[in-house]
Amino acid sequence: MGVIAKNDRELKLYYNSETSIGKQTLPYVEASEKEIATIDISKTKVTGTQWVEIAGNLNLHISQLVNQKHPDFVQIYGDKEVHLEDHDWLKLIEKNPIIVNYPIAINGNQFLQIKSPSDVEKYLE
Repeated sequence: MGVIAKNDRELKLYYNSETSIGKQTLPYVEASEKEIATIDISKTKVTGTQWVEIAGNLNLHISQLVNQKHPDFVQIYGDKEVHLEDHDWLKLIEKNPIIVNYPIAINGNQFLQIKSPSDVEKYLE
């Protein structure tokens, strides 16, 4: 059992309002007929446990949630491939939410990385 509450009638969106994809995705979600819960990760702290649950439900490693080409990441670690422990990836995400690759939508038990704002439409069908 996870810590993120899931409901088939509610669409939950984890997004960053400071990124272009986050700004573009939000209106798609708001147009949904479902009840909506938005979590702006630039303003609301998401716990390490929640990130672990999100990554697990996306069948990804925590490192795969991070855009390692983002300027903020490159400034800290350079442009070489980085290998960190899980807890270090979590600390990095918590301190620098801007480096999270994509918004994440949760609908019931379905988790989806939103790589394009129009992905939300397909997800809601």
